[in-house]
Amino acid sequence: MTNQLPILLFLTPFVAGVAMPLLTAKRPGWCRPVTLGTVALLLFLALLNLVHVLTYGPMEYALGGWAAPLGIAWLNDSLAAMLILTVAFVAQVTLLYGYQVTSPGLERSMAYYALVLMLLTGLIGIVFAADLFNLFVFLEVAALAAYALAGAAGGKSAVFAFRYLLLGSLGAALYLLGVGHLYVATGTLNMADLAIRIPGLLSSTAVASGLIYIFLGLSIKMALLPLHGWLPDAYRNAPNAVTPLLAATITKISLAAWVRIEHSLILPGIEVGAVPVLVLLEELGVIAALAGGALALVQTDIKRMFAYAGIGHVGLILVGVSLGNATGFAGGMAYLINDAVMQVALFMIAGALLHLHGVRTLDELRAMQTPSPWLTGSLLVVAIGMVGLPPTGGFFGKWNIVLGALEAEHYLAAFSVLASTLLTLGFFIKVFACWFHAAAADAPAPPEMTAPLSTALGLTAIAIVGLGVFSDPIFHLLVGFASGGGG
Repeated sequence: MTNQLPILLFLTPFVAGVAMPLLTAKRPGWCRPVTLGTVALLLFLALLNLVHVLTYGPMEYALGGWAAPLGIAWLNDSLAAMLILTVAFVAQVTLLYGYQVTSPGLERSMAYYALVLMLLTGLIGIVFAADLFNLFVFLEVAALAAYALAGAAGGKSAVFAFRYLLLGSLGAALYLLGVGHLYVATGTLNMADLAIRIPGLLSSTAVASGLIYIFLGLSIKMALLPLHGWLPDAYRNAPNAVTPLLAATITKISLAAWVRIEHSLILPGIEVGAVPVLVLLEELGVIAALAGGALALVQTDIKRMFAYAGIGHVGLILVGVSLGNATGFAGGMAYLINDAVMQVALFMIAGALLHLHGVRTLDELRAMQTPSPWLTGSLLVVAIGMVGLPPTGGFFGKWNIVLGALEAEHYLAAFSVLASTLLTLGFFIKVFACWFHAAAADAPAPPEMTAPLSTALGLTAIAIVGLGVFSDPIFHLLVGFASGGGG
């Protein structure tokens, strides 16, 4: 049965999402428990899948028994297993957090919970996909659910979700155009086959343009600066119950999709002119890391500040995975996993501030009563992780990116990690300066935090530290993947 774990992981949210209208038509109160139970099962299966991959090594799963390249192939390796476990975890804590912050309209909305499950279905498909066309299909399944979730509150959220849809559709079109170029040049879309055929076609304009179009399309979806325009306003105006899940998954899994393509198809020797492609990608990451951090520093709206911080971290991860060595790659992917957990915690805190205290800006934060110890402690743990201090996983991710940069003698990349860290420290200092400011005498007492919200924040704080405690086995797994071991 364990050999069927990939399809079980995929079908768990898919079947529940499709069946949601039937299960909850007369009992809308069942929506939340059905979704929570489904995601709890998904989390268990994801943990079982990671143990299976660590025990037996990576496996290729052929849907319907049709082997690649004719059939649909999925790849279940250590990277896929860790990413799916991360997605399942952030979904579970987001749903727990939603007990207190979900609006009454969404709380009993069958469509909302069905969309969450469809989003998870698409994300799992992206992680497993081993050919470019099926990757496109799952990117769009996840994207369509994300567009609808981002605009679920109506009003401004719908306006900015529509802009997200327009730019996301442009990204999808560019990606599909690139896929077409590669198919014309190589006759296959299976990544393993492409990895064999592309080195002999390096002079092909179709191959070069195909990879460029794919990168541009995924850059929009991962919000790589300067193609990030959809993200800050979409996250700021999305429902509080939705933003943490989107922030932790959409850009991170889109980036992971590019990493899979880059790792499979873009060899260190491929050049544009006289410049290696990986160096160009690294420089784009440096620009995004520094600009994203600087833009976060000047924001006064809390959710926009956190959104720009996430944009900067996309650049930081791209730097790590493009250094051309296993140390930098492992550091970048370790930071991606850590950042997913930190982003879900960060936006849960922002949503709790807005829901419990009515606080959206730093000025409003300065005027409110001191937040609960749970919120304060959670924000402190996230800040330590994002700044990159031990014992959090954020430290070990950044540390290995720096080591990879020094190993490659790319000193600008190493500097960018340190500079972006200082920018991150800067905006957290701004937040904490307002956080601990004396409360206004007439500030109303905030509502009490419920147990599910406290539990969700506590679990993310534990995970941020736990990823640091277990950073060594995670790092060695990712080094093995980067070196071609896959497991």
